[in-house]
Amino acid sequence: MRRLNSRRMQAIARRHAIVFKRSPHRWFDVAAPAIDSILFGSLAVVLAKSTPGDSKTVPAVLTGLLLFHILFASNLALSTGFLEETWTRSLLNLMVTPLRETEYIIGTAVFGLSKVVIGMVFVSCTALLFYAFNVTTIAVQLVPSAIILLFMGWVLALFVIGLVLRFGAGAEVLAWALAFLLWPLSGAFYAVGALPGILQPIARVLPTTHAFAAARAVVAGEPLPWAQIAIAAVGAVVLAALSLWWVKSRLDQFRQRGYVTRYS
Repeated sequence: MRRLNSRRMQAIARRHAIVFKRSPHRWFDVAAPAIDSILFGSLAVVLAKSTPGDSKTVPAVLTGLLLFHILFASNLALSTGFLEETWTRSLLNLMVTPLRETEYIIGTAVFGLSKVVIGMVFVSCTALLFYAFNVTTIAVQLVPSAIILLFMGWVLALFVIGLVLRFGAGAEVLAWALAFLLWPLSGAFYAVGALPGILQPIARVLPTTHAFAAARAVVAGEPLPWAQIAIAAVGAVVLAALSLWWVKSRLDQFRQRGYVTRYS
């Protein structure tokens, strides 16, 4: 088995960084979470005022929003990183180089991680400046949930890449749609019991649901529920294995059937 080449991974990360730097309109991706913070933070304030003595609604909503954007940003960075190659018709160029698929994914994910960090800084600063919520007071307890959601964002992106390889450009919208579909089902702001009954069984099998549940417990002042974290971690690993199988099988089919002509 060939070893991964760190220089090629660095080159991919740098390539995406240069594109990002020279395209100011792309900066909105990392600033958008701040806008969401104002929207949902203000809604949380309205809800809190309707319940005298409620001091947990605003922190719970802002924490759920911050964690969701970790999932969303990591998914979007990896999936749109691949889509960038299809939009610029450079997919064939990559396939004839020594670059391995794993190296490309890691390089793109590493660059995406920097966007996630910048986005989280925007959300945290907005929450502190406008709603007096300092997320750093519970940051250590939120790390397990954040790692799982970051990982799930990459898993979701691999699934989307497989769909694009199989069905072409028409599947691109799923890079955004699937993450937003997970948002309500995962209970980012509420317990699963608040969902319609028909959706609750679906929500309970999602690793993201348990990650958000653990975060809500921390915000409520309870000890970190490691059982929820364990369930989420196991589920994330299972879905990661399925996503890797899916994207590899679609990539093999992509090569065998010559689908690369769609992007050349």
